[in-house]
Amino acid sequence: MDLQSLAQTNFETLSRNPYPGRGIIIGRSPNGESLVQVYWIMGRSSGSRNRIFMEEDGFLKTKLWDESVVTDPTLLIYYPMRHVGSAHIVTNGDQTDTIYNALQGGGTFESALETRTFEPDPPIYTPRISGLMDSATPDEYKLSVLKPMSRDSDSVMRCYYNIVSPAKGIGNCIQTYTLTADGQPAPFQGDPYVLPLFDDIDETAKVYWDALDADNKVSLAVKFVSIASGDFRLRIINKHQ
Repeated sequence: MDLQSLAQTNFETLSRNPYPGRGIIIGRSPNGESLVQVYWIMGRSSGSRNRIFMEEDGFLKTKLWDESVVTDPTLLIYYPMRHVGSAHIVTNGDQTDTIYNALQGGGTFESALETRTFEPDPPIYTPRISGLMDSATPDEYKLSVLKPMSRDSDSVMRCYYNIVSPAKGIGNCIQTYTLTADGQPAPFQGDPYVLPLFDDIDETAKVYWDALDADNKVSLAVKFVSIASGDFRLRIINKHQ
C-alpha cells in the first residue's frame, strides 16, 4: 500500500475511534509551502469538556468555558502551541513551557523532555505527547511520547522520533490513548502513524473536526507556517462557541 493510501486508511480508522483523547499531527502541506500542525482535545468528563481554545499573543491557550464550574485546572489549562523564533512547539500539556524555556536558553527538545514524565492522573497515567517543527529546517521535525511502562509502574518510557525528508501531504500523528477491548482508554501504544494533509488551512480544520467523535470532541486548532517567510496562521474550532 502506498503512503497516501495508508494515510487515508488510517484517517478512516481515526474517524471511527470514539476516544483517541488528545492528538497531534505534524507534517508538510501537499504543495510543500507550509509546515502544518494539528492539535485536538476531547473529553468524557464535565471538567474535560468545559474548555475552549483561544489565541493569546500569537500562542494557543486552553481556557475554561464556564469559569463558575469549580474544577482543578492543573491538567486542563496550558499552552498547546508556542513558538521561539522559527521553531514551533505543540504539546498536550504544560511541557510546552518546558520546551519553550529550554529553547530560549539554548537547550533542545530532548533535553527539555528529559526533565518531564507522564501526567500524574492515576490510574491511566496519560502520556505527554509533544512535537517540534522549524521553518528554518523544514526537512526534519520531531515527536515525543512520554508514557508509563505499565499502569502500575513508576517507570517512564521516553520515546523520541525524528522525521527526516518528510513526504509532502503526509502528517505524522501521535495521540494520548489507545482503547482497550472494553472501550477504556489506555496509554498510546506504537509509533506515529500517517494521516493526510491539505493545502488549505480551513479545509484541514474542517476535515479533522468532522472526523472526531461528535459527543467527545472539545476543541481543535490548526497552524500553518510558511517555509518561505516564517509567517504563520492559526485556525481554532471550539464546540462551545
